[in-house]
Order: sequence, then C-alpha cells, then structure tokens
Amino acid sequence: QVQLVESGGGLVQAGGSLMLSCAASGRTFSSYAMGWFRQTPGKEREFVASISWIAGNTYYADSVNGRFTISRDNAKNTVYLQMNSLQPEDTAVYYCAARRYSSSVYAHEYDYWGQGTQVTVSS
Repeated sequence: QVQLVESGGGLVQAGGSLMLSCAASGRTFSSYAMGWFRQTPGKEREFVASISWIAGNTYYADSVNGRFTISRDNAKNTVYLQMNSLQPEDTAVYYCAARRYSSSVYAHEYDYWGQGTQVTVSS
C-alpha cells in the first residue's frame, strides 16, 4: 500500500514557476514508477510527466516538454514536478500517482493516487 500527498500548488502569474512535491509512504517507494497528471472541470485526467523506478527514464506530454521537469529522491520518498514558464492553460488540479516498476501515460494503469493540489496561472 502506498499513500501519496501532494503539496506546492498555488497561484502564480503567467511566466512564473512552481515546484510540486509528492510525498509517498511505504518502504518500497523506489520500486514504483511515479506520474503526474492534471485535470480541469469537465475533462479527463491528462498525463503530464512520469518517471520510472530506475530514475533515468522520464516522459513528458508534448504540451509541457521543455518547461516541466520530473525528478525523484528515493531517500526522501518524494517525487517532484518543477514547472517553469507556466501559462494559463496549465491551470488544473495536479495529481501524483504510483504504479509498480514501469511508468505509463495512462491514468487507469496507476494504482495509487494523491488527493491533488490546485495550480492556478493568471494571465
């Protein structure tokens, strides 16, 4: 069982930056791939980025590639999402998720989810 708690969301102006954190419980965190997704009202949860349990493998949605960076610190059981050059279209609730070993871009393939953190980007 893995419990995930996101933090770091907030209100930022366009062009600004935020770093989201996701703290995970459990002693086997390093064996889980981690993902970040986002969701706006009335839309499906959208893949943002993922990182495999072997931290060299990262994946990004085209919409955030070059602006967002996912990383993990297995010693701290934490995954991060550094978000730069934020735009109003990045406004959403951001969720972190975990699944065993290999990462995925599909929300339904993740087993554990956090409660989400709101990111609002003003123009």
